[in-house]
Amino acid sequence: MPTTIQIHPDFSWGQIDTVLLDMDGTLLDKYFDDYFWEEYVPRIFGEENRMPPEQARKELLKRYQAVESTLQWTDLDYWSEQLGLDIPELKCKVDHLIQVHPFVLDFLQFIRKSGKKIHLVTNAHSKTLEIKLRKTAIGPWFDRIVCAEEVGEAKEHPAFWDKLEGMLKYDRKRTLLADDTAKVLRSAREYEMGFLIYVARPSSRLPVHYSPEFPSIVTFDELIF
Repeated sequence: MPTTIQIHPDFSWGQIDTVLLDMDGTLLDKYFDDYFWEEYVPRIFGEENRMPPEQARKELLKRYQAVESTLQWTDLDYWSEQLGLDIPELKCKVDHLIQVHPFVLDFLQFIRKSGKKIHLVTNAHSKTLEIKLRKTAIGPWFDRIVCAEEVGEAKEHPAFWDKLEGMLKYDRKRTLLADDTAKVLRSAREYEMGFLIYVARPSSRLPVHYSPEFPSIVTFDELIF
């Protein structure tokens, strides 16, 4: 369960060669995703199917939960087919809500100047990634960007990290991962990733909730030292 007590990061950058960063909720404000899936899509789905908004929302939340932590959950083509909606087009209609978290660009610049390898590692579908990179300035900072569909596993499964290591050739003991999902960090811990950081405020519209298991930050300026 989340807590109000922060476990502070305790490492030196000399211990780290590679930085792996999640996208949604970690680098980008998750408010966009929460609004899109929990409010906007249910409203459009309800209108298309002549269904009251709350009934549509409950129906879709049930469908979401059925495929949570799988590649289907983030697959825009899957949801377009399941819901009879053009999900990528709908995302573009509200893409003004896509925002980079405070201090992210400062942190990326800091990591780049320190000579570390830096990779974006996301469960997001390639079509979502394309939309978000088009709306933000983060893409050029990365040595490589990897979607879970390319790996063939969701990040919640330890097998993801074994396969990723084969692709990126990093030393897991000298690698830091920052993510806003505890289940992802647990899978990386099982894989024996060296350093794990929990992002405690993935959405700007929600309160801070620190992890009782992992060192936590609210914004990335806490890692610039």
